[in-house]
Amino acid sequence: MPLSVSLPVSPAELEARLRLHRLPELGPRRFQKLLQAFGSASKAISAPASAWRALGLPAACAEARRSPLIRDGAYQALAWLEHEGQHLLMIDQPGYPALLAEISDPPPLLFVAGDPAILEKPQLAMVGSRRASRPGMDTAAAFSRSLAGAGFVITSGLALGIDAAAHQAALDVGGQTVGVLGTGLEKFYPQRNRALAEAMIAQGSAVVSEFALDAGPHASHFPRRNRIISGLSLGVLVVEASVASGSLITARLAAEQGREVYAIPGSIHHPAARGCHQLIRDGATLVETIEHILEGLRGWQYLPPAPVTAPTELDHPLLCLLFAAPHTSEALAESSGWALPKVLVALTELEMQGRAVAEGGRWFARLS
Repeated sequence: MPLSVSLPVSPAELEARLRLHRLPELGPRRFQKLLQAFGSASKAISAPASAWRALGLPAACAEARRSPLIRDGAYQALAWLEHEGQHLLMIDQPGYPALLAEISDPPPLLFVAGDPAILEKPQLAMVGSRRASRPGMDTAAAFSRSLAGAGFVITSGLALGIDAAAHQAALDVGGQTVGVLGTGLEKFYPQRNRALAEAMIAQGSAVVSEFALDAGPHASHFPRRNRIISGLSLGVLVVEASVASGSLITARLAAEQGREVYAIPGSIHHPAARGCHQLIRDGATLVETIEHILEGLRGWQYLPPAPVTAPTELDHPLLCLLFAAPHTSEALAESSGWALPKVLVALTELEMQGRAVAEGGRWFARLS
């Protein structure tokens, strides 16, 4: 169980927690075990090694706690926190995200660049392939715009592909978005999305990580990152993913955490759709429009006010439909009430303007 909220920590206790946080082989559960056993990080740091061994903690933890490298790393984190817009959330302190605190292994410390207040707002995670198709990217952007316009914070992993498309689309409509890293905030990965992360911070969103500021990319970090993405969110929408995709790990974690899981279907001939199809067979909600997501969240205590129209350049009735979800030309005719020939002419004009694209028998909206 998470620690109960306690009194504000002293500077000495903060330093001690930052030192504990950097110890090798000391994950969230062991960190919490130490605080519960000794009452504070300060007391844990000064306790004899025998007391640590009695708790079943690895010898490497006890031996490293007084290391100059561990101490210097804590000092560097304290210096980082002195800068504007850089924060540290602690699980037993006010401001820690309530939903994240409910998972079985919440991070005891969470570094935040940007606005930490948005972590308490209703969030929906969007994840998918790093090597997404153009239709997949357009679908992610369309759903992100609609969900951000409905009042949700869009949460993802700041990876290439679907993640980046979801973050950018939320910003494009003036929405908020949270990026969860699998590295420390000062070892940003992937570098190609650094400018996107900086834009998110500048526009009132946030980038977060549970890892030490100087922690680099490591294969074991990304499943841990994924549990935070799902833990912060009311639900996870998988847009496009193969059966081996890390997005399926996020979806599995979401289900274990009691969150909603949504998946967008694709062509049976497209390998990147098979992960979504597997999720749907396993019980995920099949999603074709934003309404399929909102239906599952109605009545949830964290649900934001009624959806509003996203502030996009929707000056064309067909684009309004396409921004909500991809459509075939026949489906557009049925939804719009227009005759099919009129729809086809309008779609051709939109395609020539670069505002719509047809792939795989469906039409997708494009940002102008």
